[in-house]
Amino acid sequence: MNNRKLVTMALFITAAMMLSYIESLFPFFFGVPGMKLGLANLAVVMALYLYGWREALMVNVLRIMLTGLLFGNMFSVLFSLSGALVSFICMLSARKLGLSLYGVSMAGGVSHNAGQLLTAAYVVHTVEIGYYAPFLLAAGLVTGFLIGVLGKEMLRRIPEG
Repeated sequence: MNNRKLVTMALFITAAMMLSYIESLFPFFFGVPGMKLGLANLAVVMALYLYGWREALMVNVLRIMLTGLLFGNMFSVLFSLSGALVSFICMLSARKLGLSLYGVSMAGGVSHNAGQLLTAAYVVHTVEIGYYAPFLLAAGLVTGFLIGVLGKEMLRRIPEG
């Protein structure tokens, strides 16, 4: 990894951690526990489109581990990792299928919430948690689209090279 790429990856991880922390300071309560904007995923999407899946996975996992270590607990790491890994696999698949950045990001938002719901159902030993699914999946579509819009605009403004 060259110096420029190393610094850029460090900046992506730092930006993702900052966005995650800032998002935690402003709770958005829409009547459904766990509903968030997912701003940190912007750094993952940027790394995916600028560098590739390995770098995006590194940004994703390191952000979750470091944020969990500094500001969270084992449950926050568990839920974040489960959602992020399901989301990451779905974003890669969506990209391979030829979806636009908006579609890739929306697939990531929806699948992140689905992964967390499955983990929650396993942890609390009940499927009733699925009542939240329609709200969380709709939120994943909306927030995924917004992250896609931001990502597209940032990619447009970043000079090549």
